[in-house]
Amino acid sequence: MHDELVYPRERPLGAITLVLGILVWLLVIVGTVGIALVYLLIGFLFYLFAQSALIAWLRGNGVLLSAQQLPDLRERFDACCAKLGLDNDKPEAYLLQGNGLLNAFATRFLGRHYVVLLSDIVDAMQAHPDGINFYFGHELGHVRMKHLTGRLLRAPVLWLPLLGAAYSRAKESTCDRHGRACCESPESAARALVALAAGGERSREVDLPAFEGQAALTRGFWMSYHELTGGYPWLTKRVARVLHPDAALPARNAFAYLLALFSPYAGRGGGALGIVVLAAVIGILAAVGIPAYKDYEVRSRLTLAYVSSEPTRRTLAAWYAEHKEPPASLEAAGLPATLADGSQLSLEAESMVLTVESQRGALVFAPQEGADGAVTWHCSGGAGVRPSQLPALCREDDADTDTDK
Repeated sequence: MHDELVYPRERPLGAITLVLGILVWLLVIVGTVGIALVYLLIGFLFYLFAQSALIAWLRGNGVLLSAQQLPDLRERFDACCAKLGLDNDKPEAYLLQGNGLLNAFATRFLGRHYVVLLSDIVDAMQAHPDGINFYFGHELGHVRMKHLTGRLLRAPVLWLPLLGAAYSRAKESTCDRHGRACCESPESAARALVALAAGGERSREVDLPAFEGQAALTRGFWMSYHELTGGYPWLTKRVARVLHPDAALPARNAFAYLLALFSPYAGRGGGALGIVVLAAVIGILAAVGIPAYKDYEVRSRLTLAYVSSEPTRRTLAAWYAEHKEPPASLEAAGLPATLADGSQLSLEAESMVLTVESQRGALVFAPQEGADGAVTWHCSGGAGVRPSQLPALCREDDADTDTDK
């Protein structure tokens, strides 16, 4: 069913992130044989204590809006709840000292919702008291749309480039619509948003059409990039939308999408923090990938040495079977000291241990005579060669040796 208070892109983005998030959680839980559930439980306990501290601070230090305390604000809050159909599920509403910060927020703890207005934003709206309704409506929009309940399920995929930030911006646009619906006029909603840019005093002097017109500046590359990687639309666009919901906004720079595609969403801090996260991810991948690639290089060279030296091992085994003793040297057995791949061979005459020295390390083949007199070879790495760098066939030889022991 169509809901004019919901930004059109929120529902599809919400569905995509929810489905992907659940799939990732299932893969994590199955892949860790349920161990992830233990970490989730530990994480929930941390959340429980942290969130309980916030709610305790709020209830112990904030002013609960009621008929006795700040009834004018309570009346506005109740009217907004009625407007949005939340009469039967009203959150607790508080006023809290803002310490210079102009904002409001909604939170949830153990199934109970809370809406908090910071004192500075209320003071900033003295000349436009209807603007307070916008903040109530915006935060009640988060409650009405259940934005606070689906975060855990979506958490594994919200960092994805473009997707996580787009979903966050869509939620904020939806809540702006809720805020606008609670105001007597679009201008009151716009004035409330402008206060976030210019502060309480100067926001009264800002020309709304001119501020709305600044949205044209957002079409540039860097403006587009930082919006694509941020959790909020630019304030100029938010003001334009509450004043003219159906108006077309300037398109973003197409090349900005290419860069944003490589910037994980790092929360509402935006692109700068996303770049830090990207650098950290690249660093982690490099720390893991470079050694793995070096191991691969060594393993490839040693695998070639293993295969190239097989005719030599067969010839030595045949010599031993015929003479019942090792040859005095490779030359005595008619074998070259250099293989086709450039590896150098050396032979210990008494033990018939063969060493194959490649450009990336050495393989050591130790002979073992079976009950039937046949010689088998057991492979190991030379000095400096790690087990992860050994050819698969060489590791199998080691496993056979361990089993025989």
